[in-house]
Amino acid sequence: MPPESEIVSPFRKSSYSAQQDDCVELAHTSLGGRAVRDSKYSSGPVQFHGPDAWSRFLAALK
Repeated sequence: MPPESEIVSPFRKSSYSAQQDDCVELAHTSLGGRAVRDSKYSSGPVQFHGPDAWSRFLAALK
């Protein structure tokens, strides 16, 4: 994802991992993709995924 992409929404946890400690959090980016981080390390690294990559990821889960 290009470096000019910005996080434009708050991070939120997956509803599937509400009671678990092994969670990821997602946020929307300015270019329509997603930013992903480990909920245990909110100040740690963030992975950015463009909209096409995110769509392919979701399609692979189905």
